[in-house]
Amino acid sequence: MPDHPTRTRRDDSPEESRRSRLSRTFDEDAELYDRARPGYPPRLYDDLAELAGTVPGSRVLEVGCGTGQVTVPLAGRGCRITAVEAGARMAAVARRNLTEYPAADVVTTRFEDWPLPDEPYDAVVSATAFHWIDPAVRVPKAADALCPAGALAVVRTQHVNGGTEDFFAEVQGCYERFDPSTPPGLRPPASADVDSRDHAREVAGSGRFGPTLFRRYEQDLAYTTSEYLDVLRTYSGHRALPEAARNGLLECIAGLIDGRYGGRVTKRYLVELGVSRRR
Repeated sequence: MPDHPTRTRRDDSPEESRRSRLSRTFDEDAELYDRARPGYPPRLYDDLAELAGTVPGSRVLEVGCGTGQVTVPLAGRGCRITAVEAGARMAAVARRNLTEYPAADVVTTRFEDWPLPDEPYDAVVSATAFHWIDPAVRVPKAADALCPAGALAVVRTQHVNGGTEDFFAEVQGCYERFDPSTPPGLRPPASADVDSRDHAREVAGSGRFGPTLFRRYEQDLAYTTSEYLDVLRTYSGHRALPEAARNGLLECIAGLIDGRYGGRVTKRYLVELGVSRRR
């Protein structure tokens, strides 16, 4: 499933036949998403400023802002933000989180349908969302939104090997039992084995951007049993399971964490930033 790592598919590479349907699941419980989804490493924002020009006063278009995990820090750094979010509930939570930042505007619509304003942006930013946008639209429209030499900055996340490694090996049994689409022997990849070239190729193939520069960050986040289950409940692949299978899967995972890991596990995330300048 797309939100659980496999040998052949990144976490952020949904099957095209399921992309549209899975993308709608996040809006079902925006409050849970806002509470459970982790933020991003502070160094990411320093690198965004350096590489993409997200400095005080810059005009930033955010594609798929969710509940504002990146929007709020960028607004706090003085960026003037237009955030486009397809989910009405997600957008409402983002507006609430941005109350103290009048220079941040949240627009409820699909990026594919949103008419670009006349004034271009200094940067287009998309964090853990770009893969949900129509592949035929996302890069060309981002280029159209940018001023000359403006930057497209795409943030991607991947669960990688590390943290409580034995748990992530054992939990495979729960997935194989309750999700028949799970490949046998599934394991999180090593950070060094995570390939970013698909994004670089897509951007280069548009002919609208120069080379993509990458920065990578790893972060280990510790979760109690209930906190980890809440994170899983925000993943599209888990939400799309039939209710009985989803409940059985979560109960199996909870029993494993409580019974063998003292009610606490640590998950390692790889966060990747790719920045491309418009030609």
